[in-house]
Amino acid sequence: MIKNKRLEHRFVENLPEKLEAGILYISIKYATSAHLCCCGCGEEVVTPFTPTDWKMTFDGESVSLRPSIGNWTLKCRSHYVIDHGKVIEAGPWTDTQVEAERRRDRTAKAKFYGQQQAQPVQPVSSNGRPRFWQRFWKWVSGK
Repeated sequence: MIKNKRLEHRFVENLPEKLEAGILYISIKYATSAHLCCCGCGEEVVTPFTPTDWKMTFDGESVSLRPSIGNWTLKCRSHYVIDHGKVIEAGPWTDTQVEAERRRDRTAKAKFYGQQQAQPVQPVSSNGRPRFWQRFWKWVSGK
């Protein structure tokens, strides 16, 4: 059951150490968002924005995330969509459905990142700064 029916968005450079319930923190710099699980269990939920993960849209007033957020590794196993700041409960998934989605996700990542590696790497953009994905990968890998 969903306790938080709405999430207020907050654009931040860095995600805070302690998240507040009912707030969707969004870091454009690190292409990710985080919030406390909307069921009220208190677990942190992180959603990276990548071509194979979540997409965030901001319409000037509210934020939406796609696809749905399935917290299959959490005890609560909550599942919901964030649509224009509203939290909409989605149906539960079976273990078979979860495993099928994990396989689809692994395949999508292998296909996308495999194609990315085959393309020539350009170390900087036209303005002389490292490209977004280079900065993101550096941040993720800790290098």
